[in-house]
Amino acid sequence: MTATLIFLPDAQASFRWWRMDAARSVEEGEGLPPPADDDRLVAVTPAEAVTLHWAALPARTPAQATAAARILAGEASAVPAAELHVAIGEEGSEERPIAVVGADAMRRWLAELAVAGIDPDAMVPAPMLLPRPDEGFARAELGGAGVVRGRTSGFADEARLTELVTGGEPPRVIGRDELSEALAAAVAMPALDLRQGPFARRRRVGLDWALIRRLARIALSILAVTLAISLVQLAKYSFAADALEAQADRLAATGLPRGETVTDADRQLSERLGAVRGPGLGFTGMSAAVFAAVRATPGTEVTGLDFQPSGDLKLSVAAARESLPTDLKRAIERAGFVVEASTFTSANGRVAGEMTVRAP
Repeated sequence: MTATLIFLPDAQASFRWWRMDAARSVEEGEGLPPPADDDRLVAVTPAEAVTLHWAALPARTPAQATAAARILAGEASAVPAAELHVAIGEEGSEERPIAVVGADAMRRWLAELAVAGIDPDAMVPAPMLLPRPDEGFARAELGGAGVVRGRTSGFADEARLTELVTGGEPPRVIGRDELSEALAAAVAMPALDLRQGPFARRRRVGLDWALIRRLARIALSILAVTLAISLVQLAKYSFAADALEAQADRLAATGLPRGETVTDADRQLSERLGAVRGPGLGFTGMSAAVFAAVRATPGTEVTGLDFQPSGDLKLSVAAARESLPTDLKRAIERAGFVVEASTFTSANGRVAGEMTVRAP
């Protein structure tokens, strides 16, 4: 990845650029830089256009820290606070850098870069590109202009101003190799970036088609696996149903006459059951109910029994008294059957007649 510094012009100069690649080879020139692939762009504001302060800001949210910095900057500036843009940085110490610049200047710089199709990743005041000295002051040439940096100061190199600030102590001149290392570190992670608040860089939302295709393949794979699982389950259920049906046929064959072919086990077993027990409710069920009624009606007896092909049961009944046949008929009816009685006649001191019992 290459990194390009774009030095914004002041009133007497024009655009200049400085580019360094991973091998630390340096290119520079005037005007705007030629485009480069995978290039990180950092705009460098003139030192005289930005006022730098250092203050101890308590640990708090970025919004609260910015508000506190605006109050400090407003007290030190004659320009109304509404016309200023305040940005705060971080250098790993208790005192944090605070940059104060005109909001109109920020808008003008960004507009000039936008005309050239440039949207810088960061905007750094020129003095903040220099390494922070342990003591005294350091000086370097950046974009054709001298810049001085102290531990809690940063400004353009002007003879009288520099002597006044440094107390007559000449700043240490930074060598080219040290400057290259400092610029590379500042580009990678600026200690102070002016692109904050209303001037923060907008993130472009792009579609990662490679990721979308990968997710689509994963979704199709999940769908295919789910479908395969469903098909396997259906096959297992089908095989199990076939096995149960075959087992039912084998069990049905044990209840049918030997050698009979099983075609419809349920129907054939019903026919077999009807043949064994007889039509209707069958002989066994009806005769059991009749004899239970006879036992419940003392003085009555069954003298004859005939089970008809229609499922009716004909009874010959004898009773000791005239009323007992009626009592027997009612007892059988209470068991849930329909009873038709013939005329009962009296002979030899007993009453005899016939009854026909059928299922309801």
